[in-house]
Amino acid sequence: MKIAVTYDNGEIFQHFGKTESFKVYEVEANKVVSSEVIGSNGTGHGALAGLLAEQGVNVLICGGIGGGAQTALTEAGIELCAGAQGNTDQAVENYLKGELVSSGANCDHHHHEEGHSCGSHEEGHSCGDSCGGGCGGCGGSQPQLTGRNVGKTCRVHYKGTFNDGKQFDSSYDRGEPLEFVCGAGQMIKGFDAAVADLEVGAEVDIHLLPAEAYGEADPKAIFTMPIAQLPGSENLTVGQRVYLQNQFGQPVPVLVTEKDDTNITFDANHEMAGKELNFHIELVEVK
Repeated sequence: MKIAVTYDNGEIFQHFGKTESFKVYEVEANKVVSSEVIGSNGTGHGALAGLLAEQGVNVLICGGIGGGAQTALTEAGIELCAGAQGNTDQAVENYLKGELVSSGANCDHHHHEEGHSCGSHEEGHSCGDSCGGGCGGCGGSQPQLTGRNVGKTCRVHYKGTFNDGKQFDSSYDRGEPLEFVCGAGQMIKGFDAAVADLEVGAEVDIHLLPAEAYGEADPKAIFTMPIAQLPGSENLTVGQRVYLQNQFGQPVPVLVTEKDDTNITFDANHEMAGKELNFHIELVEVK
């Protein structure tokens, strides 16, 4: 069996139609025996299902996905688990354990518009709890990198810690290196730069300020809405992570920070925003 996950620096990319990479897992006897990252080669919504079918994929794990793409996957005989978030390896592990539940992907959340909806896996609504765990990076535009590994597929082992020494993520613990294309925007800026000219077998320790990692927390990303305008939000609790969908149809992970009888407050900042991060990185292989 093959499981594909929309992929962005170790995390589940949240918009199927715009994904640039998939991580494809080969599974035997309910265990992952190998994995590789493949590019979408600029393939759009309509052809991505065909691309996955050509790869022999049986299951797709992703974040948000439109109705047309869902239909195409169904026609291709590919099982869909939508609404997932977090680390791709952990999500696959959860799926194989029967713990990853599709929450759907059509949660409407348009500021100052009607038709909001929100909920959890258990309630079966279209805005679901996050699935999986771990900490990956974030993509986005980055300055042009130079180095021997730029543009190549790199496999690295790493451990991430906060300044107090507390570990937040480790590929060593998962037993499999992280795979990504160096300089392709799949990694946070500082991590990418550290690997760009590293030799295979070399190890490096780096300290990243927020600007080199997930950026500073943005106060504008914290917003309050009337519960009455967001059906299903009455079931949410403070501290719960869910996702809402913006006006472009893209799922946005948020944290419930406050709630009373009338209003609910969400924080859409990345959970690592504003934090200094430390990484120990070991370059295992360059393809």
